[in-house]
Amino acid sequence: MGALRALLKLTVALGLLGAAAAAAAAEPQGPAAAVEVEEADPLRAVEPPAEDAFAPAPPAEDGPRAEGAGAGQGEGGAEGGAEGGAEGGAEGGAEGGTEGGADGGAAGAEPEGRVLYRGAQLLRLTVEGEEQQRAVDRLVEEGEVELWRPKLADAADADVLVRRERLEAVRRALAEARVAAQVVIEDLQAAIDAENTLVSEEELDELQGRYGHRMEWQSYHALKDIHQFLDFMAETYPTLVSVSTIGTSEGGRPLKLLKISGDRPDAPAIWVDGGIHAREWISPAAVTYLINELVLNREQHGRAAQAVTWYVLAVVNPDGYEHSRQRDRLWRKNRRAPGAGTRCAGVDLNRNFGYKWGGAGSSRRPCDEIYAGAQAFSEPETAAIARFVKSTPNLKAYLSFHSYGQYVLYPWGYARSVPPDHEELRRVGDKMARAMRQAAGGSYRVGPAGATLYPAAGGSDDWAKGAAGLKYTYTVELRDQGSYGFVLPAHLIEPTAKEALAAARTLAEELAPPAAAAA
Repeated sequence: MGALRALLKLTVALGLLGAAAAAAAAEPQGPAAAVEVEEADPLRAVEPPAEDAFAPAPPAEDGPRAEGAGAGQGEGGAEGGAEGGAEGGAEGGAEGGTEGGADGGAAGAEPEGRVLYRGAQLLRLTVEGEEQQRAVDRLVEEGEVELWRPKLADAADADVLVRRERLEAVRRALAEARVAAQVVIEDLQAAIDAENTLVSEEELDELQGRYGHRMEWQSYHALKDIHQFLDFMAETYPTLVSVSTIGTSEGGRPLKLLKISGDRPDAPAIWVDGGIHAREWISPAAVTYLINELVLNREQHGRAAQAVTWYVLAVVNPDGYEHSRQRDRLWRKNRRAPGAGTRCAGVDLNRNFGYKWGGAGSSRRPCDEIYAGAQAFSEPETAAIARFVKSTPNLKAYLSFHSYGQYVLYPWGYARSVPPDHEELRRVGDKMARAMRQAAGGSYRVGPAGATLYPAAGGSDDWAKGAAGLKYTYTVELRDQGSYGFVLPAHLIEPTAKEALAAARTLAEELAPPAAAAA
């Protein structure tokens, strides 16, 4: 027991040293910038149309999923071989599929089907002018690169992942277009291997024996650890916490929702979720940290914890999350089986909500990472959320955690426009960003999603605002600003989670009635 305690203390200490080093090396965290929109395309306040595409469809009869070799995912390229295992070769990648590229192979795969990214690089491109932008767009459309972070309207940088076997051709194309490229991550597989602090089964068992669960926030955890943590909270604090299953995933995993009750039955309620995109591991980690704080340190968090009811879905996409842990670290979508005419699996759940579904920033092609699905709410995960939100009284706010980029975003996301109450959304968003910076030093930019980032129709926040009628709806893109992207090292979990908690607390304080009114 003493040895484990010493080991855990050492792990935390090393994590703090690593965080300090990373912070020193990272780009400066300046004050949050105001959103600037081109004069030629000003933001326009528009009333939400009277539409609600809430019509969850039953899952398509796609037959059994082909797990293991031969499933053929094929994200944006040829699907690869039936038994692909050759590293970087023509045989294809994990599960017999490819993550882009006509010759298959997501930089190779181990025989058991784990996708490897040896030699793959993350490049930061400086894109100036329409001609250079068209050149980059062609590379994306042809599957030569995978876009991690697009160029924003008021910036020149874009982040792209390039497979090892594509590097030479991509560099030639960029040089011909005179697009400058900087290597951000030299070897993506090395970054993936170094990302997580591994905790042995013996140490996890010791944690469970001591605390009743395996969760700690110096490493990323398996889905079973997260679900066990939720159950432990409900069993240990039954008058405060309850857990229910609001649906099941495409693969049959439970969608476990945790409720933290406010001090009154009619308390205003807030929805919080994480893990809608599988590869964004920091999101479920931050959300479980939030749960731990709101329950264990309830008094410390005051009215935000006590006068508000919290509904928290820590992992929206459990199938994808486990797939990203076991097979392909950079998997994004859910795990819907390939439909007729394609060997590409998965739907982007944050393009599947029934408000402006199928519009800008989404795709109808199953092999694309932003594939919106066959129809709005075609996926059991999004349909379950919609049913719950629609049927739950007193919900006032909707908060979804993603990564990366460090943004606090509000509607609309489907276009460069804003709702009539955008000034109020901006006011609260600015408060959230200030609280996040005070919590752990991160600088978060605030603005409407479609104008600040890029249009993306079918998002959960737009649906929560435009169809479900919730006043305060936000998407928070957590750390970082591009040094690590989706493979944020585990030593940065805790500072990032503190920022997420600060954002959620600030939003909850806007909902909480004054103490006198509550009494």
